[in-house]
Amino acid sequence: MRLAILGAGDVGRSVADLAGEYDHEVVALADSTSAAVDPDGIAVDDVLERKASDEALGTGSPDDVFDTDYDALVEATPTTLGDAEPGFTHVQRALEADRHVVLANKGPVAERYEELRALKADSAGSIRLEATVGGAIPVLSTIEDCTPQAVTAVRGVLNGTANFILTRMAAEGLDYDHVLGEAQDLGVAEADPTFDVDGTDAALKFVILANVLADGGFSLADATVEGIQSIPGSALDLAAEDGRTIRLIGEATRDGVRVGPRLVPESGALAVTGTRNIVQIETRHAGSLHSSGRGAGGPETATAVLSDVGRLPPL
Repeated sequence: MRLAILGAGDVGRSVADLAGEYDHEVVALADSTSAAVDPDGIAVDDVLERKASDEALGTGSPDDVFDTDYDALVEATPTTLGDAEPGFTHVQRALEADRHVVLANKGPVAERYEELRALKADSAGSIRLEATVGGAIPVLSTIEDCTPQAVTAVRGVLNGTANFILTRMAAEGLDYDHVLGEAQDLGVAEADPTFDVDGTDAALKFVILANVLADGGFSLADATVEGIQSIPGSALDLAAEDGRTIRLIGEATRDGVRVGPRLVPESGALAVTGTRNIVQIETRHAGSLHSSGRGAGGPETATAVLSDVGRLPPL
């Protein structure tokens, strides 16, 4: 397929870099200020080299992406809350032009799910959103294969930064501020880690899961969310004495979304360590299904995007 990619961060660049391995052609790549556009396919290596040198991607503007001949728009701009702009408008323009959309941006799915569904109903294009939840972990495709109606709940660890901090606090007896600084030095945590440590990032993912299970009805405002900032090292020490540990656990059902620190068995499936994520899908007929892996990262999330592209029907 011919891909137009909006967003040239880690994910967008990785999609462009890996697309050829999946037999797809990149006809446009845009960041917030410039775009490389060529209906015969852009020279991806050259464009990525310009991006690495802080040069303009090309001579076009981001708006030019919508005028080129593409099959699927990959929306990989940063997630925003509330009105989920500009991501939502990007999706709208593509669907109204009867093009497919593959989302890595969580905002439109978490905040304006019903509107997305209405746009899709009036379009010849499709929407795929595997990359919005769990990076390379096939969460949404597993639910799709089981059918959402047969899934009763989804729970797990879906933020690597928070999990790294809790793992280090437990293993080394360190306090939160010390481990947060370490995570920032290692690049595991952002300079402003608020979305990760206050539970917002995980909550967005579980809101998306609740919307998929219930066919809409949820936004971030409907989630009950608690972060990890106030957990003292002593709480992890006490948990260890009882053979347990603390993880930031989310849960999505048709009734709602909850995210917060929970006690889990140290040897249990949910006690993943480091930056790993895990998802536990409860089903009516197949029992409990577990998937674990890296839940973030450019190449990892790009594999989810490109797997979704492979599932799209011809236009």
